[in-house]
Amino acid sequence: MNQHQSDEANRIRVLIIEDDLRIAEVNRRFVEKISGYEVVGIAADKEEAKDQLELLQPELVLLDVYFPDMNGLEFLSYIKEHHPGSDVIMLTAAKEVDAVVDAIRYGVFDFITKPLIFSRLQQTLRSYQDFRKKIHVLKKEGESINQEEIDQLVHGSGVKSSKESRPVKGIDRITLEKITSYLMQTEEATTDQVSKETGISRSTARRYLEYLVTMGEANADLSYGVVGRPERVYRRGSKAKG
Repeated sequence: MNQHQSDEANRIRVLIIEDDLRIAEVNRRFVEKISGYEVVGIAADKEEAKDQLELLQPELVLLDVYFPDMNGLEFLSYIKEHHPGSDVIMLTAAKEVDAVVDAIRYGVFDFITKPLIFSRLQQTLRSYQDFRKKIHVLKKEGESINQEEIDQLVHGSGVKSSKESRPVKGIDRITLEKITSYLMQTEEATTDQVSKETGISRSTARRYLEYLVTMGEANADLSYGVVGRPERVYRRGSKAKG
């Protein structure tokens, strides 16, 4: 097996269950920006979700809570009963305590609220990759497992509330999401362009853009125009030039 075939075999296949196809497409793009993941299907209702789960047998499911024809938490229970090999991350606008608690009790890997911040999803998907790698290593090493290894599996994955998952003080989630989405659409932008597009000041736009650079989600290069001083051009991390 060559390297390409090995990468294909190790890729984590994802099914998105979301009734709003526009949101589902944004989520697909977010997931596939992260190396090692592939979205193999999008289901918009209960029957589609059941069919694709049976057909595709994905390793990971991104599941919303609210659907016209079903309750996402009840469907989470269905997944755990009929497709125990598929892990679930909830991506939802639901923020009620009961919804979060029920999701955790059903064994959801993580629960992320909308509007979705790419850095938060990226953190969770990286954690999930680490979780699967640990399981693979443990199975290769033998059938027994010690307490330290159990602790790494239990506490090194799943729902988190660490400081890393929250933007720093002065960074608003909704504004950050607008700027992130704008960079995804344009591939590159200057501070002036972001300021005009989002309606915030140039200084605020620069602060958010530099925050994205610090988080590794964007890169900045100097652009030398015909006249005037050079200005910083920001690009999404995967689109950045060396």
